[in-house]
Amino acid sequence: MPDKNFEPRHLETLDRDLDRLSRLETASSFITRPLAAPAVAAVFILLTGLLAAVLVEGTSSTLVIVLAATIGAYMAVNIGANDVANNMGPAVGANVLTMGGAITIAIIFESAGALIAGGDVVSTVAKGIVSPASAESPEVFVKVMMAALFSAALWVNIATWIGAPVSTTHSVVGGVMGAGIAAAGFGAVNWPTISAIAASWVISPVLGGLIAAAFLWLIKARIIYQADKIAAARVWVPVLVGIMAGAFTAYLALKGLKKLIRIDFLSALGVGLVVGIAVWLILIPVIRRRARGLENRNKSLKTLFAIPLIVSAAFLSFAHGANDVANAVGPLAAIVSASTTGEFTSSIAIPLWVMLIGAFGISFGLFLFGPKLIRMVGNEITKLNPMRAFCVALSAAVTVIVASGLGLPVSSTHIAVGGIFGVGFFREWYAERRLRLARQDIPDLPAYSPNERRQRKLVRRAHAMTIAAAWVVTVPAAAILSGLLFLAIRLATG
Repeated sequence: MPDKNFEPRHLETLDRDLDRLSRLETASSFITRPLAAPAVAAVFILLTGLLAAVLVEGTSSTLVIVLAATIGAYMAVNIGANDVANNMGPAVGANVLTMGGAITIAIIFESAGALIAGGDVVSTVAKGIVSPASAESPEVFVKVMMAALFSAALWVNIATWIGAPVSTTHSVVGGVMGAGIAAAGFGAVNWPTISAIAASWVISPVLGGLIAAAFLWLIKARIIYQADKIAAARVWVPVLVGIMAGAFTAYLALKGLKKLIRIDFLSALGVGLVVGIAVWLILIPVIRRRARGLENRNKSLKTLFAIPLIVSAAFLSFAHGANDVANAVGPLAAIVSASTTGEFTSSIAIPLWVMLIGAFGISFGLFLFGPKLIRMVGNEITKLNPMRAFCVALSAAVTVIVASGLGLPVSSTHIAVGGIFGVGFFREWYAERRLRLARQDIPDLPAYSPNERRQRKLVRRAHAMTIAAAWVVTVPAAAILSGLLFLAIRLATG
C-alpha cells in the first residue's frame, strides 16, 4: 500500500541525489584511472627494494643496494613503457596484432631474451664510456653509477610523457658520461666512443629507412603492381620470408645469444644463409596452399604477410630483451659488485636477481604505460599495413647486420623508427612519381593546389621533428641530469 506521506517532490529529491552520486562516481573514476598505473608501478618498485633488502641483508652496503635496486626497477619500468614500442608498434599499426596480443608477446619474448641470452658480461663503466681509473674509490664509483641510472630513468620517463621513442642505451651512456665528468672532469670520458654514438643518431635511422624503403619498392614492383598479384606473391613471399628468417638468425646469433654461444660475424652470416634458404624452400608449398582461392587484390596479400610480421615482432623483442635490458641494468650490477666486493675496474657478471628486476620491470612498464608509445609508433607517424610493417621489421634485422659488417654504431630504437619514416617518405615519393608519369600521358590533368599537396603528405612532420629532437637531446640531457644528481649525492653524503 503506498505511503500517504510520500510526495512527488520526494521523488525529485531522490533523483537529484542519485544524479549527484552518479556524477561523483564518474568524476572519481576519471581522476583515479590515470593514477592506477603509477600506483601499481610504485608498488612494484617498493617490492623490488624489499626483495633486495632480503637478498643482501646483513652487509654493510644494504641501504645502498636497496636504493640502487629501486632505481633499477624504475629504469626497467621506463624501458617497457618506451623502448618496447618500437618492436610492437608496426604490427599493431598494421592491425595484425591487437594491443593485448602485442603486449602479451612482448612480455614473453622480452623476458625470455633478458633471462636466457642477456647479461653475460657488462662493463662496469657502461661499455667504456668513462675510464675506470677516474673513480677515486668504490664509493665514488657507486655514486657515479647511481646518478647515471637515475638520470637515465628520469630522461626515458620524460620522453615517454612527451611521446618520443628514445634509446635507453643512449640514455645510460649519457648518464654515465655526465656523472663521470662531474666526478673526474672531461678527461675521464672516452670521447671517440661518444663520437661514434653521436654518429649513430644519423646512421641508424637513415640506414633503417633506406633499407625499409628498398624492400617496400621491391614489394610494390614485384607483387602489388603486377597484373596477377597472387601469382607474384606465390613467388616472392617465400623469398622475402626466407630473407627475414636468415636475417633474424644472423641477428640473434650476433646480438642476442652471446651468453649461450660466441659466434663471429662470418659464421653468423653462414648460419643465417642456411636457415634463410631452408625457410624459403619450406614456405614455397605453404604459401601456395595459403594463396589458393585468394582474390586478385591487395587485401588478399595482407593475409600472406600477417604471420611473418608477428614472428618478426617476437624475434625483435627477444633480441631487445637480450641486449638493451643488460645495458640498462648494467649500472645496477656495477653498484652491487662495487658495494659488496669493492671491485669496479673490470667486467662483471649480472646477478640473476638483477636480471629478474629488468625482465619483470619491462613487463610491468609495457603493460601499464606501453600502449601510448605503441599507438604513436604504429599509427601516428604514417599509415601502416602488413606489407609496410613487414618491411620495417625486416629492415631492423638487416640494418644491424649491415652495420655490424661495416663496423658502424647503430641503435635498434632509431633503426625501427627510421624504418617507419623511410616507408612513409617512400610512399610520398612514389605517389609523386606516379602523378608525374600520369601527367606525361594526360597533359591536361589539373595540378594540386599547395593546400592539397600538404593534405596529401603521408608522414606527419610534427612527429618527425619531436622524435629527431629527442634523439639529439638524449645524451646531453641525460648527462646534465646525471651530473647534477651526482653533485647532489656527493653533497648529501659528504
